[in-house]
Amino acid sequence: MTSPPPEPAGHAIRESGARTPAAFWDFHARYDQPYYEYSRIHLGNDKAARRLVNGVFVCLAVIWPRLERGNRGPYAWALLKQRVAGELAVLGRSPATTTETLAFARAIRVAAAPLLDSFRATFRAEYDREVTELEEGLGLYRRMAQLSERQFDVLVLRDALGFDTRRTALIMGIREATVRSTRRTAKQRLATAMGYHLDEHTDDKE
Repeated sequence: MTSPPPEPAGHAIRESGARTPAAFWDFHARYDQPYYEYSRIHLGNDKAARRLVNGVFVCLAVIWPRLERGNRGPYAWALLKQRVAGELAVLGRSPATTTETLAFARAIRVAAAPLLDSFRATFRAEYDREVTELEEGLGLYRRMAQLSERQFDVLVLRDALGFDTRRTALIMGIREATVRSTRRTAKQRLATAMGYHLDEHTDDKE
């Protein structure tokens, strides 16, 4: 019988003795689930993802008084990504070669699924026919691995995990306009590589 994944970090934070004002618990309540979902996509393991996110929040609790209000979101996101990369490295999946690992391949498949559905519909509407290569992705997975880190993260959060533009911006600690432009650029880049036109206004829809 498998044991359930660890609970969110509340108990561990209290055990650490860190001073945790209400603002920290508000932050925890807002970002625990998206951090967990993002980690789970990359690690492919519920328990590992939960432990990693709990560790992130314990660290944040300890240093919270020293973090400036406007820097908390970007710092926490950077810390999460650093911990994910570290976990992959411990598992023998070097961040330098992440695009070749099963973990990153899994993340790509998850992020690509909603994009591929959209691309298929667009292709069929434009050419009124099925294409076997398109069903296999037309190299979409390989091309997604060539996106910038920010472009890939935006696609994971917006398209794979379904967070809207505002929530994605809050999670990543960037502006909503940056999320929109990054997502638009990423999808245009993928569409061009796959050989067809993508409506430039598509990504403005929530």
